[in-house]
Amino acid sequence: VKIVNLRLKVMDNHNDSKKAEPRVNEKKCSWASYMTNSPTVIVLIGLPARGKTYISKKLTRYLNWIGVPTKVFNLGVYRREAVQSYKSFDFFRHDNEEAMKIRKQCAIVALQDVKSYLNEEGGQIAVFDATNTTRERRNLILSFAKENAYKVFFVESLCNDPEVIAANILDVKVSSPDYPERGRESVMEDFLKRIECYKVTYQPLDPDDHDKDLSFIQVINVGQRFLVNHVQDYIQSKIVYYLMNIHVQKHSIYLCRHGESQHNVQGCIGGDSELSSRGKEKKTKSHYCKTSELTEKHLCCLCIVIFLCVFVLYQGICEEMTYEKIKETHPDEYFLRDQDKYHYRYPGGESYQDLVQRLEPVIMELERQGNVLVICHQAVMRCLLAYFLDKSADDLPYLKCPLHVVLKLTPVAYGCKVDIFDLKVEAVNTHRDRPLAVPPTLLRRNSFTPLSSQDQVKRPRLFSVGNPPRLASVPALSTTRFPEAEESEDQSQASLLKAIQLNSSLFV
Repeated sequence: VKIVNLRLKVMDNHNDSKKAEPRVNEKKCSWASYMTNSPTVIVLIGLPARGKTYISKKLTRYLNWIGVPTKVFNLGVYRREAVQSYKSFDFFRHDNEEAMKIRKQCAIVALQDVKSYLNEEGGQIAVFDATNTTRERRNLILSFAKENAYKVFFVESLCNDPEVIAANILDVKVSSPDYPERGRESVMEDFLKRIECYKVTYQPLDPDDHDKDLSFIQVINVGQRFLVNHVQDYIQSKIVYYLMNIHVQKHSIYLCRHGESQHNVQGCIGGDSELSSRGKEKKTKSHYCKTSELTEKHLCCLCIVIFLCVFVLYQGICEEMTYEKIKETHPDEYFLRDQDKYHYRYPGGESYQDLVQRLEPVIMELERQGNVLVICHQAVMRCLLAYFLDKSADDLPYLKCPLHVVLKLTPVAYGCKVDIFDLKVEAVNTHRDRPLAVPPTLLRRNSFTPLSSQDQVKRPRLFSVGNPPRLASVPALSTTRFPEAEESEDQSQASLLKAIQLNSSLFV
């Protein structure tokens, strides 16, 4: 095996230092960061094609979304960087001494990068994505973590369902860099032999004896069952909570804002005004079918979920003001928000970060559901989009979510496909671009320093004159299911449109 561009770092002094290096340039991203009293290494375990990378990417996306800086370290990337090209499954045989040496060196390099991320780059959690199928490899990781005062949490994916394994190989591994321009059949044959190479030395976690003191969760048959052992802290409990809620079944999520409101037209933020004439506009079934591509048969079993508890981001003293009015009456607040829109908290109101915390139960519900439509406000839609599209806190407040447009999100492999459907009804543009000029540096008021402002009294939410809240007559969670077998495709489209129209006034 030829080795090129081998970025293997010298480890001569690896065992000389037993003390953890000080953490510098630490960047706390949210309240959740304060709950990690020491850095954590999440270690994946499992045979190939068991969904480890899928779990790694989803878990990393979730932890970053709630504000805990997390990064994936995929050992396959290090192996491909070290070896010129992948030839066949022979590279993974346990008796291939040269290959085994390279694989171990790659693991050491990856662990050194983990150390740099946690000690020097402000990271809180590192996800070590590899097979880690032997106790020898896991002991190496445990020793590394002990030397650096890191906590370790293992996530083992156990799956014996041949259909799931085959689907994973065909959906993901066929497009792997290991198999450029190779047919599906040859990829399947080689990868199944690669799995057999790992099975020879695989030592699953033993919760009853050898590994009973370790912290871990075993995910059995893609979430059919779970075994949780020795959870140590808040972050580990959050990991368990998340992994027990996600599923891998095919589904789509439809996001749509409410109909255009009077406040949208006037440029006012917050409040609870009535719909505008365009927001109330009704579309006939024939018009809808001509102007929308939402014609899929599975819409007949779409679950309409209306989250009435999810109000718009609350603007406190700036409720029902235009941005021009805010700039005139509260200039410091206007520039503070442009300085750090994600963390900025309106006096007596909320920040986007506060809204993310409020939306976490909604994310869990969306992960559990099948096909679902969520009608919500612009800020709420941005937070949901940021989760599914893996957007940073800096980008989240500037995601474009136009009125009278439906976004269809379909999870695929390691990402999310987005389809956009225009309902062909004009509406005002409520998007404000990221400011080009950097505003003057002011005392930042955010979720870490909420008392740095003179005015941080939490105020009750305002409702527009003549439009009192409707919570008394509407349940907290409304769910409508369409018949799965009886409705035709055209009827399902009409039902979807009617649901959007009937419920849109609840989210102004």
